[in-house]
Amino acid sequence: MTGPTPADDLGTPVPLAGPPRRVVSLVPSLTEALAVTVPERLVGATDWCTHPAGLDVARVRGTKNPDRAAIAALAPDLVVVNREENRRLDVDRLRAAGIPVWVTVIESVEEALTSLRRLFGEALGVAEPGWLTEAAAAWATPPPAVGPRVAVPIWRDPWMVVGPRTFAGDVLDRLGLVNAFGAGEERYPHVTVDQIRGADAVLLPDEPYRFTADDGPEAFPGLPVALVSGRDLTWYGPSLAGARARLAAAVATLTSAA
Repeated sequence: MTGPTPADDLGTPVPLAGPPRRVVSLVPSLTEALAVTVPERLVGATDWCTHPAGLDVARVRGTKNPDRAAIAALAPDLVVVNREENRRLDVDRLRAAGIPVWVTVIESVEEALTSLRRLFGEALGVAEPGWLTEAAAAWATPPPAVGPRVAVPIWRDPWMVVGPRTFAGDVLDRLGLVNAFGAGEERYPHVTVDQIRGADAVLLPDEPYRFTADDGPEAFPGLPVALVSGRDLTWYGPSLAGARARLAAAVATLTSAA
């Protein structure tokens, strides 16, 4: 690739001979972004990469246990990962095998927009996709007045919730909500169900734990509860364009029930 060597979100130079033509993604959000924008370049993804529907690429196991031999066999020009989703060990071993790896760092909506622009523009050499432009416009509006204190469980038995310095936590801020667990050191703290019940309302996403109408709301009698798309709350690909409107609609049900 002509010009200076591009660097990933950690500032690590990523040697590329030219715009990557064979890309493996180890992050579901980024897989969808790549499949929608440069489908002809995506050759591999994890078993957890469920979008877009009907995605037909080689599967290389999970985000935390990728099959490095299978990745190497695909002869990728670039592997795309995320600091939170993937292990440093796998990044180091892929690089040691001579495979360029681009690490993204995304803990807020603004970081998502910046990181995605850099991935497509600096690493892949393509113009900003329309869905990314739409997403930036959708999230540019200032948040509404401060709303209720909400808890967002992501697992049960044991209970875990969205904490500080997380992408989902920033989404809550931008929706005008107060994260009941937005302080402290742990980004996804373990808590008791009684602690969650101390919030004004509860948002229950359908991933990573699949909360449903029959599995989750019963734990919070008397509290407004809304079931939301985990993809809208935690993914930073094409779903970002419509996520704000969909989440705002769910939040409206909380405030009307309060």
